[in-house]
Amino acid sequence: MTRHARNCTAGAVYTYHEKKKDAEASGYGTERQRLGKDSIKNFDCCCLTLQRCRNPVISPDGYLFDKESILEYVITKKNEISRKMKEYEKQKKKDENELAELAAAEKSSKLSNFLKTEKNIVSSPINAFKATTQDKPSVSNMADGRAKQLPSFWIPSMTPQSKKSAVPKPDKTIYCPMSGKPLKIKDLLDVKFTEVKDPDDKKSLIVKENRYMCAVTHDILSNSVPCAVLRTTGDVVTMECVEKIIKKDWIHPLTSEKITEKDIIPLQRGGTGYSTTNNEELKAKHNRPVLQA
Repeated sequence: MTRHARNCTAGAVYTYHEKKKDAEASGYGTERQRLGKDSIKNFDCCCLTLQRCRNPVISPDGYLFDKESILEYVITKKNEISRKMKEYEKQKKKDENELAELAAAEKSSKLSNFLKTEKNIVSSPINAFKATTQDKPSVSNMADGRAKQLPSFWIPSMTPQSKKSAVPKPDKTIYCPMSGKPLKIKDLLDVKFTEVKDPDDKKSLIVKENRYMCAVTHDILSNSVPCAVLRTTGDVVTMECVEKIIKKDWIHPLTSEKITEKDIIPLQRGGTGYSTTNNEELKAKHNRPVLQA
């Protein structure tokens, strides 16, 4: 009787644990690993550079960007769209010229056929000495002087199928790199983080573990604390403050202005190791060659 253990070597079946262990040792198969806290960006970091934002702005969907990085991204996308648009216009003009040439050639061909028909007594000349038995036509592109008419199937660039792919008309809309929705510069909102003022802590702001706090309740902000941005002033508050204080009277606690549901933008934050936070993308995959039997 075999031992019931993971490292059993006397079993007649190649177990899943043994297969997994051999795959890790051999360098084949897909590696899956859960990301830790160090692999996830902080709530106050840019979604593009993954560094702390110097001039933070937020999109309507709640994604935080550094103003310089998102402007550079938009300019790069606009230059790319402009380049593709020039290629599309060039190809469109080329296609129009080819169609015009084909129309002119067809018109001249019809005119020459008409003149040829009018000059002859009969519609087509009759060759009385032509043999009635016809040989099979040659498939070679060199026969009967057809070298310039038919392509060569030995050269890939001269085959009938080797045509340049048509350049599609580019989309002029710039999309958000995170949400995939249309993005406009005027929709970006400036964000104001409230720094934690501790007279005993002489460290730099980047080195500090607790850098920012809620503008109303002064609670420390982190990835495990749901946050929101108030559109009217750009202040960052906790969702607990929104639910218990702001939604009670729908008045801004700092400026006493009337706000609505649209003025509250939930901040998209990074995940943690806990299941209660935003953990949609906490698994990393590394594809390696498949182990074949």
